[in-house]
Amino acid sequence: MAGAINKFFVTSMFMWMAPIGVLFAFNHDWLPGLSQLSPHTLTLLSGLVAVVSVNIVMGFYIYIAMKEPVDKHEPHPGFVAEARASLNKLNKGKATSMVSKKD
Repeated sequence: MAGAINKFFVTSMFMWMAPIGVLFAFNHDWLPGLSQLSPHTLTLLSGLVAVVSVNIVMGFYIYIAMKEPVDKHEPHPGFVAEARASLNKLNKGKATSMVSKKD
C-alpha cells in the first residue's frame, strides 16, 4: 500500500512540476532557437508542450500501474463475506417479490 501511495505522490509532483518547468523554460529563453518567435506563438507553443508533458506523466503512471502484478491485490476476506451476504439478501428479496407478483 505504501508503494502505491509513493508512486501516486511522485507522479502527482511531476504533474505539477513538468508543465510549470516547461512554461518557465519557454518564458526565460532557456530553449535555444525560440527567441525569434512572436509572443503569441511562444505562448501557444509553451502551452501545448506543457499539456503534452502532463499527458506523458499520466501515461507513465498508467504504465506503472499496469505493470504491477495482478495477484498482489486481494480484497479483505471480511469485506468479501459481507458483500456476499448482502447480495444473497438482495437476491432473496427479489425472489419473494417475484413470487408475490405471480400470485
